[in-house]
Amino acid sequence: MTAFFPHGTQSDPTVQPVPASVVEQVDAADLTLSNPKRAVISIGSNLGNRLETLQGAIDALEDTPGLRVKAVSPVYETEPWGVDPGSQPSYFNAVVLVKTTLPPSSLLERGQAIEEAFDRVREERWGPRTIDVDIVAYADVVSDDPVLTLPHPRAHQRAFVLVPWHDVEPQAQLPGRGPVAELLDGIGQDGVLPRADLELRLPE
Repeated sequence: MTAFFPHGTQSDPTVQPVPASVVEQVDAADLTLSNPKRAVISIGSNLGNRLETLQGAIDALEDTPGLRVKAVSPVYETEPWGVDPGSQPSYFNAVVLVKTTLPPSSLLERGQAIEEAFDRVREERWGPRTIDVDIVAYADVVSDDPVLTLPHPRAHQRAFVLVPWHDVEPQAQLPGRGPVAELLDGIGQDGVLPRADLELRLPE
C-alpha cells in the first residue's frame, strides 16, 4: 500500500491507491481526534537500511497520541542536497500526510524524538543521516519562528519534497507559495527517481 489519492488522480500510473477498506479504517480513526489539523511531513534516509528506517518512522508517527497517518507517498531516490556529488550515499525520500491535534511545537518535538530513536547524528550541516523528519506544512500556518519556520523555508525549492507530496495530494498548496504542481513546473524533477520496486505501507 502506498498512497491514497483523494480526487482519484494519479501522477504516476505505477502507484496503486490504498484499498477502500483501509481508507475507511483510517478515517474511522479520526473519530479519536478532536478538531485535528492537517500536516505534511517529509522523511528521508541515506544511512543504514533506508527503507526499513523510513517505515519505522511512519510507524512511530502513527503510534503518537493525537496523530493519525492518512497517506504515505511512493519512495523516491535522490542525491544528497547541498553537498558535492558522490560524497554521500543517495537518499530514499517520501512524504507522509497526517492529521493531528498536536500543536506545531509538539509535532516538532515528536519528529526530533523519532530522529533520536533512529540514532540521527547532527555533526554537520547537510551531513548524512539515518533519518530526517521535517514538518513541511501545518494547516495553513505561516510563521517565521526560528525554532520552527512554517512552511519549511526551503520546501518550495526541493523536488524531493514536492514530487512525493504531489503524488499523494495532486491539488496540494504550499502555504504562502501556491500550488505544489506549479512549484514543480518551475523547478523540474531532475534527480528525483521513482523506486517502483520499493513500497512503504500505511500503519494498520
